[in-house]
Amino acid sequence: MAGRPDGDARRAIGAAIREAGGLGLSVTDLGAGEAPPEGLASGIVRLGLHRGGPLPPVEPDAFDALLSLDPAAPAPWAGLDAPRFEATLGAIRGAVERQPVAAAACRQVLRTSLKVSFDEALAAESVAYSMLLASAEFQAWRAANPRRARADDPGPRVEISREDERLLIRLTRPAARNAVDARMRDALAEALAFALDDPDAAPVVLSGAGPSFCAGGDLDEFGSAADPGQAHAIRLLRSATALAARLGGRLTARLHGACIGAGIEIPAAAARVVATPDAVMRLPEVGMGLIPGAGGTASIPRRIGRHRAAVMALGGLDIDAQTALAWGLVDAIEGGG
Repeated sequence: MAGRPDGDARRAIGAAIREAGGLGLSVTDLGAGEAPPEGLASGIVRLGLHRGGPLPPVEPDAFDALLSLDPAAPAPWAGLDAPRFEATLGAIRGAVERQPVAAAACRQVLRTSLKVSFDEALAAESVAYSMLLASAEFQAWRAANPRRARADDPGPRVEISREDERLLIRLTRPAARNAVDARMRDALAEALAFALDDPDAAPVVLSGAGPSFCAGGDLDEFGSAADPGQAHAIRLLRSATALAARLGGRLTARLHGACIGAGIEIPAAAARVVATPDAVMRLPEVGMGLIPGAGGTASIPRRIGRHRAAVMALGGLDIDAQTALAWGLVDAIEGGG
């Protein structure tokens, strides 16, 4: 497109913004008595650390993420054992260094999420996600991870049935670990809309077939929309997360295996989330130059707070079922591993 900088030029512009102090990471060791710096640009991710001793007092609004070496640290802290603390700290540093624009957008959207309604939070997320699809960071990730040619997969994506006065909605793409492509997105939205209109207002159970509940968005479709603006409109019109939230107390999500990206963003909007002991949750999108785009910046902070949500998103942190239960990301652990 005439007048539009190429990828190298855009990366150079991003580097200039970062060097000017508009993007990056600020780390404060609160256990050592450090005070958070003031007057940082809105693109700077503010990370507070607690490495030992009594948990220090903290002003939550001064930070985007809070990491503690005390695994039992209460919210808003993300308490981790020593190996996971160091790994997560390194992952956050690396994410902000490699994907500073996506990291900045993530912290900005998360800071907004709990100040507005659920639907407004979804809209803010979608606008930012659509913008990032055109970013040099995502384009670089896409170039390094080219789409694969594959045979058509005509099978059904979602199954609806009734059992014991319950409405069961099941993801049925097990060979792809229930990865969400456009067909599954549309089918799941239709199923949840059907449940909303159910004259009996039956309880609804959302689950997934195969070894995983859902491995997230289908990576081969990421960035395939020709018009990011239209993609934003479609994302809001066919938001499974919005529909899940509207079902209120009727919806229970049952998770197992991998629950990645959309695989935790959508069920986090359910009134009740039950996981098997083998369930693992992760938000990988910032590492791709994006932010969670299936509603996770709206649904997950409402369960675990924005600070822990930021740790998940910026650190790409694997959350096991026990940690998810302790944090409130799931409500119960049931069944075998």
